[in-house]
Amino acid sequence: MVTKSNTLEEYYAQGCGRCSLGPTPECKAKKWFQEFELLRSILLDCPLEEHIKWGSPTYSYNGKNILIYGAWKEDCSLGFFKGSLLMDPENVLVSPGPNAEASKLLRFTSVDQIHTIEPLIRDFVYQAIELEKQGAKVVSKPVEELHFPQELLDKFDENPAFKAAFDALTPGRKKGFLFHFNGAKQSATRTSRVEKCMPLIFEGKGLQGI
Repeated sequence: MVTKSNTLEEYYAQGCGRCSLGPTPECKAKKWFQEFELLRSILLDCPLEEHIKWGSPTYSYNGKNILIYGAWKEDCSLGFFKGSLLMDPENVLVSPGPNAEASKLLRFTSVDQIHTIEPLIRDFVYQAIELEKQGAKVVSKPVEELHFPQELLDKFDENPAFKAAFDALTPGRKKGFLFHFNGAKQSATRTSRVEKCMPLIFEGKGLQGI
């Protein structure tokens, strides 16, 4: 059974632990280990605490999450939890997706690239720390302003009780489902996601089952 990594040692051995490729050379985390080691040395030179959360190396300040490392097929990344609040005059931060409101990413494909922008990485880290000291918050869009995919609206029309159950969810749970549905590129996939999540919505639970 695949389990998420809970320690740095487990991360080195099996990657994030979300798929069966972890113990193999095909693991995405292993592909970018040189880049991770360099990024890790930079981050640990800053006043950050290192943890494994959600199966990935995560860095915090006084218990507040600052950023998370990600390993993907095409690149690796540093994801700043409140990246939308960072000053980025060189426009190097990118959004992880069309529905992202708070987080922003730095993406890397080589050690040289990391060396080139190391000063920027450090600047973003210290900006993020200062934001936490100030108690800065990201103002989220109201749920009503988010995109409701047609596949979800169709299910509402077919089943009014389902619409009532969705409307009764907390704003955070609604957003979680909307981001999940909108993350699918194909209509058939969006429909499948809606149908699979219907039991959770009827139970008043969020995407993670709680």
